[in-house]
Amino acid sequence: MKDLDQIARNSDLKGWRVVVLGIGVAGFACADALLRAGASVTVLDELSSPEGIKRAKILETLGATVVLNATELIEADLVVTSPGLPPSHPWIQHYLNAETPIWGELELAWRFRNPKVPWLMISGTNGKTTTTLMTDSILKAAGLKSKAIGNIGFAAIDAVTDGQTYDVFVVEVGVQQLPFVYSISPLASVILNIAPDHIDHFGTLAEYQRVKAKTYQNTVVAAIYNDEDPATIKMVEDASVVEGCRAVGFTRKIPARSMVGVVEDLIVDRAFIVERATNAQELASVLDVHPYAPHNVSNALAAAALARAFGVPASSISIGLREFKPAKHRIELIAEINGVKFIDDSKATNSHAAIQSILAYQNVIWIGGGDAKGQNLMDLIKTTAGNMKAAVLLGKDRVEIYQLLQAAAPDLPITVIDELNPKVAMEQVVAQAKMYAASGDTVLLAPGCASWDMFENYSHRGDLFATSVIAKN
Repeated sequence: MKDLDQIARNSDLKGWRVVVLGIGVAGFACADALLRAGASVTVLDELSSPEGIKRAKILETLGATVVLNATELIEADLVVTSPGLPPSHPWIQHYLNAETPIWGELELAWRFRNPKVPWLMISGTNGKTTTTLMTDSILKAAGLKSKAIGNIGFAAIDAVTDGQTYDVFVVEVGVQQLPFVYSISPLASVILNIAPDHIDHFGTLAEYQRVKAKTYQNTVVAAIYNDEDPATIKMVEDASVVEGCRAVGFTRKIPARSMVGVVEDLIVDRAFIVERATNAQELASVLDVHPYAPHNVSNALAAAALARAFGVPASSISIGLREFKPAKHRIELIAEINGVKFIDDSKATNSHAAIQSILAYQNVIWIGGGDAKGQNLMDLIKTTAGNMKAAVLLGKDRVEIYQLLQAAAPDLPITVIDELNPKVAMEQVVAQAKMYAASGDTVLLAPGCASWDMFENYSHRGDLFATSVIAKN
């Protein structure tokens, strides 16, 4: 078996047989980087999509072997797997049984990185992208060359091999990227929150949490946790970190020592100042947080803690938060029509995210439904039904959600849309929501479910919602 420690930045992998599983964004980027390092690369994918065929042609031109609609596996010195394949997948199990080393894209990127550029890692069930972009904005406000990478849509392996000079990477980490990560040692890390999600990928909530906790592994300066989420506290307590790493909490309440928090509408630091036992450093106002919502204040607190762990001055926090540009489909105001606000939070693809979104508003006409991914949605319904004026449901699990709503709020007006054509269905959803709404109400797309049962992705769902809202107005 070859020595894995040979694989590092600028290493020569001539003679290495590497199998890459999956030809998506991450798989394509990994194959490209491995080819440039001299490895013999074979890419296997179960499907054959138009985008996959296009990527296959490029990789074959570069010297890779690509097999689409693959049914047979080959021997390898190293396997690099797509985050889309669950650990229970037969291909993964085959290579595990053969004792072939398996890495995820993040592990490969860490091995190929410039060791002088630290990583700040962000994970959690919800809020990852917003916190990543907030942190990136704060770092840029401090004059640093920062780049947001990872689960946010820019492959980490591309970033670390693009030849550019950076001061720091802000890495959004989806839990599917973590099973085959071993050596990553971030300067600072945070898990924002924990709620049931991706149970279909990991089998149990306990396994989902175990893998998610790997975010803290080998953290050097600050392992940042949510003081209002007991699961993240436990993860920090159990984490294997570098000696000297500190546990730093964030809270929307008055912070204790070694926390960042809120005092009289000010975001303050009691973690990264010398006088933290008796004093707090003002960082920003909660009014600097936009779009404003309680959970977005939590995201800003986490971003501030990460930036402070990197040594960013207090004065850059408020500037960075004010200059932050939110990603689409996250509590995005589409329009206000006759006093009714139409909010696109299509990224609320699980129960926990939908709860936070719905509770941020009153008199909500809720647009929910899709693929629940094995979640029990009873907590969502019980927690938020009091904020709802009406509900419009669509997608695979619409009937189950309808039954839960009927049981919890029998007087709530509910419409179930059975149409399966995505465009037509969303037009019907919005039309019905407008019929329920009056001035002062909020029509909120926060489905609590994945989009893949009807839509290409959550962005497609949100785009169709926006188009339907604006049409004929």
